[in-house]
Amino acid sequence: MVGFKAMGWLPEPKKDGKNLGILAFETAKTMSRLISLYKSVSDEEISRLRNDVIRSKGVAFLNSGDEKFLLSLASAERLEDLDHAAAAVARLGKKCTDFGLERFDLVYKELKRGVLNSGKVRYGSATAERKIRKMERLVAATSGLHAAVESLAEMEVSERKMKQWKSKDNELHKANYDNLIHKLEIQRREIRNFKEISLWNKSFDKCVDLMARVVFVVHRRICALFGPRKRFPMKEKVFPHSGPLLTASKPVMVRFYSRKSGIFEEEEAGPQTNRVFHSAKPETVGGSGLALRYANVILTAEKYLDSDVAISHVERESFYEMLPENLKFQVRAKLSKNMRCAGVEEGDALLAEGWRDAVAEILRWLAPVADDTVRWQMERSFEKTRFDARPTALLLQTLHFADREKTEAAIAEILVGLSCVFRFENRRFVHCDEFY
Repeated sequence: MVGFKAMGWLPEPKKDGKNLGILAFETAKTMSRLISLYKSVSDEEISRLRNDVIRSKGVAFLNSGDEKFLLSLASAERLEDLDHAAAAVARLGKKCTDFGLERFDLVYKELKRGVLNSGKVRYGSATAERKIRKMERLVAATSGLHAAVESLAEMEVSERKMKQWKSKDNELHKANYDNLIHKLEIQRREIRNFKEISLWNKSFDKCVDLMARVVFVVHRRICALFGPRKRFPMKEKVFPHSGPLLTASKPVMVRFYSRKSGIFEEEEAGPQTNRVFHSAKPETVGGSGLALRYANVILTAEKYLDSDVAISHVERESFYEMLPENLKFQVRAKLSKNMRCAGVEEGDALLAEGWRDAVAEILRWLAPVADDTVRWQMERSFEKTRFDARPTALLLQTLHFADREKTEAAIAEILVGLSCVFRFENRRFVHCDEFY
């Protein structure tokens, strides 16, 4: 079972070694990440990536229309995610008794270099699916154990408090205390049961062997889908030119960049460098450090458009603080020139409806990218504290690689339109002459 005997590694050891114990929770999170990666390269997910995500208007317009470049981003990010998971497996492998598992970090490097055979297990095979189901059961049981332990800790705090009350010779307190003691006994029994069926009672060797085999399967699958690993990153050629930002009101000419030959290559650097994230160019939203801020601006604007109540002064001020200075300037410039606000009577329902439609049309393709930006950030923020095995969002479907100039032009158009809608509807988001 252990030792990768089928892959030509050392023979199986006679003993499985010590159990995970408290490291069961860390192991469960690593297993969750591997299950997520396995699911993220399924036929269904790859079809969605190619036919829906890459071809969506927001991704194609803001990020790139070059499918080869976008797929290279997807491949690089999934391989980097796998590197992170493999590094976690390797750390646990250091506690294994099997020499092959103990040196999994070296073996994974050989796999990446193409020196080591990835084994006979194919993605989607009965064997691979069986291993994934086994990991899902172990993760579920370990998640239950984690919840039970947390619940027990809370109950023990209550026990200490009620123990003090019991000393006051109050019959009601005594009855409540006895009831809590009974619940504590049940809870501790439940924890013992969870320990038996969860990762807590499994050996390092068995768990690392299981995860390592899935690492091999996922690596082979990614290479089969996107091609073998290449050196990372290769500088891409950027060609500036102008193009229209189409809205229902007026095309806005902006300068943007198309990417060609954007194939990402891999360096010999360690797996924890987040190379894909840091590869965003300065002219992108992510490269400027504005992805999450702009996503929140877009989603807040969407909320305001759908709202039928007035926006308070505090909300306007808070919204104002979300914008960087250059974007405030763009909005002021657009409003001061105009733009259909000046000289129009408040309550002009026809014009208000026209602006509403224009803003809604932009948000139809911009809001999903903003949603995915927030989702990507949340998934990474909670990755170390949750046992979530769902496929994660990719950076290519967020604002991270979005052209900053085009993104800001779209946001400015939304804010101008939103301001005019509110003026015409007497809801007073802000009057055009006082906007920021």
